[in-house]
Amino acid sequence: MTNSLEWRPAPAPATHDLAVLRRAAKKCTACPLHRHATQTVFGEGASDASLVLVGEQPGDAEDRTGQPFVGPAGKLLDRALEEAGIDRSATYVTNAVKHFKWEPAGKRRIHRKPGARDMAACRPWLEGELRIVRPRVLCASAERPHSPWWAGRRGCSATAARFSSRTSARAR
Repeated sequence: MTNSLEWRPAPAPATHDLAVLRRAAKKCTACPLHRHATQTVFGEGASDASLVLVGEQPGDAEDRTGQPFVGPAGKLLDRALEEAGIDRSATYVTNAVKHFKWEPAGKRRIHRKPGARDMAACRPWLEGELRIVRPRVLCASAERPHSPWWAGRRGCSATAARFSSRTSARAR
C-alpha cells in the first residue's frame, strides 16, 4: 500500500516560460506515478494558443515518446480537429496528470485511472501551463481536472451532449 505522504503538490516554479516549466516537470517526484512511468509527458503546442485541450493522463504511446496525444486518442483528436477546421499546431495539448498510470498485463501496460491525489499532485503543472498560455477556450477530453480553472464550468463532453440534443431536436 502506498503511503499518503508520498503525494504532495508538485514544485512548479512561478515562471512565464513554458520551457522552464517543462524542464522542472521532468524532475517531478510529487507522486508515486513517476516510479513506473518511462518519462514525464508535458504539454506542447502554441504558447499563445486560444484553445487548450486537456486529457486525463498520457497513455502508453505518450509515455514511450514523451509527447501528448500521439496514441489512439491523439489520432482521434487529430481527425476531430481536422473535421472542425482547427489546425492542431495552433492549439496547446496537455494532460491533467503528467505520468502514465498503468498495471502490467503480460507484456502489455494497461491504463489505470488516475486518482484525485494523482491529479492534485500534478495540479501545479497544469495551472502553470494555463497561466502561461492563457487560452480563451479550455476543453477537457475526459473528466474535468481537479482545478480551480474548472470551478462552475461544464466540460466539453457536457457541452457537446447539449449541442447534440438541440441539433437532434431541430432535425425532427
